[in-house]
Amino acid sequence: MKRVENAEWFKSSHSNGNGACVEVAYLADAVAMRDSKEQAGPVLTSTFEGWRSFIGSVVEGEL
Repeated sequence: MKRVENAEWFKSSHSNGNGACVEVAYLADAVAMRDSKEQAGPVLTSTFEGWRSFIGSVVEGEL
């Protein structure tokens, strides 16, 4: 099982490098998110379904 400690973090290809980025990692049973400036800081996790719903809402302009 992939854990946060062993996660492979990435930023969106749309990231412009201004330091206001969110990094994402796909785990075995969840999606993890963190602030790219605070890599040792808190990590938020979501189910895959929750992540898909969030991204869909962003794409549709609902958020």
